[in-house]
Amino acid sequence: RILAWIDHQFGLSNLKAAGHRVVHGGRDFVTPVRIDRPTIAELRKLVPLAPLHQPHNLAAIESLAILAPEMPQVACFDTAFHATMPDVARTFAIPRALTAKGVKRYGFHGISYAYIAHELKRTEPELAKGRVVVAHLGNGSSLCAMLNGRSVATTMGFSALDGLMMGTRVGLLDPAVIFYLMRDEGMSAAEVETMLYQKSGLLGVSGISSDMRILRQAASSHAEAREALNMLSYRIIREIGSMIAALGGIDGLVFTAGIGENDVELRADVVNGLGFAGFSLDATANLGKTRRISGSTGPGVFVFPTNEEVMIARETAAIVQ
Repeated sequence: RILAWIDHQFGLSNLKAAGHRVVHGGRDFVTPVRIDRPTIAELRKLVPLAPLHQPHNLAAIESLAILAPEMPQVACFDTAFHATMPDVARTFAIPRALTAKGVKRYGFHGISYAYIAHELKRTEPELAKGRVVVAHLGNGSSLCAMLNGRSVATTMGFSALDGLMMGTRVGLLDPAVIFYLMRDEGMSAAEVETMLYQKSGLLGVSGISSDMRILRQAASSHAEAREALNMLSYRIIREIGSMIAALGGIDGLVFTAGIGENDVELRADVVNGLGFAGFSLDATANLGKTRRISGSTGPGVFVFPTNEEVMIARETAAIVQ
């Protein structure tokens, strides 16, 4: 319906190309590609790895191919930015035969991270050459450790379920919990998957909402909301510590995405919790709309609005041209 509306209002024939965010590129798609039927077939095989996102990504591609079959379409992958991670960071401690089949850490939010890396190089060129942790915090959240603008570690793994606690996703979980749920609680694989993707995280802990704004309002009177918020801050601080270890130190921290850009209390909690690493916060700057919010000592702390659409447009234009 959206594509039909665009066609009615503007005419699809007036568009030169279409760029798409595709969450999972698997082992083979590590750069943007022009889409054809074999590409769609390969991307459909990756649906089990990103069941919340991949089907919707492919639906838009296929619908546009019907409405405008001659229009070039380009797929930009959320996993591609992390292709620079070393094998030691990508490989799980499982039998090598499974690793060879592609069971490894891929990482996500790569289009956002690529945009932030570009903006750091443009506005903070010296920092961009150094050791930076970028916190993409939204309904889906992850961290990326960048060295000279390249990914060396990230919190999401084989799927977009791993890592930080999120809006409705569980994040890091002992795998034995899944065995327990299936064996002792009688849950099916589909029921466990639904719970971990859609009923956990902030929503599951609070029992109220996955929306940070609602939880902030509820925190004064609901202990469960306070606990959810405290857990989120704790997990972010803890995982930033692991990113610092992967980098061998840190020169800067960047907050981005919906929560990272807008939740001043979360930013304050995280920066103050990173005092062990030398971080300090300028509380006044944090309340404003300034880009740099760090205090007078320690690594720089920044807030950068992300723009995945711009990054997709740039990469699409480069492919088509």
